[in-house]
Amino acid sequence: MAPKKVLVVLTSHDKIDAIDRSSGWYLPEFAHPYHVLSGKNVEITVVSPKGGVAPLDPASIELTKEDPISVGFLNNNKSLWENTLPLKQFAGRSGDFDAIFYPGGHGPMFDLVDDADSIALIEEFYNAGKVVSAVCHGTIALVNAKVNGEPLLKGKEVTGFTNAEEDAVQLTSAMPFLVEDRVNAVGGKFVQTAVFGNKVVVDGNLITGQNPTSASDLGEALAKAIGA
Repeated sequence: MAPKKVLVVLTSHDKIDAIDRSSGWYLPEFAHPYHVLSGKNVEITVVSPKGGVAPLDPASIELTKEDPISVGFLNNNKSLWENTLPLKQFAGRSGDFDAIFYPGGHGPMFDLVDDADSIALIEEFYNAGKVVSAVCHGTIALVNAKVNGEPLLKGKEVTGFTNAEEDAVQLTSAMPFLVEDRVNAVGGKFVQTAVFGNKVVVDGNLITGQNPTSASDLGEALAKAIGA
């Protein structure tokens, strides 16, 4: 059977601007879904707004040093994020894939949230009936997408990094806005579990996970949705 194909979109933004702190995408939020998907004959293509090296949040390396899946991914798969393809090259190519997936990290809050090429790709995938998925801060990439002139997230159950979680990591004041607030502002139905608890929400072909703890189950839900 032919492999299923997932397009993974990573941030190109490497810092939290307000505090000039290194950031990027968050290791377990790509590592765990990749671990699930690669074990189910799923091909992964990785893109970013700028192409080339997509910055990995160094804090996520330190915080997951006891997590064998993240450590193994870090040590064995650098080519995935060090040689990303430019996002804009994939316009009009939703037919080549079964799903699009946005890992989090604070980087997407600064670039993917309003990246026109990314937004157009999300709309293209969704309108084609393909799976649109994100975890943690990756959900912010979806808030400006529209379908038939209305926000894609309007009326949809959605999760992502919560206001309480941003408070817990003491970065609320450094953010330009908050994921939970932006989802609610466009009419999404933001749902959540306990701080840093595991929560994955499936609403049609839209799949979102709350935080890093949710990454493995997000991968499983994505695999199921595409029949992998």
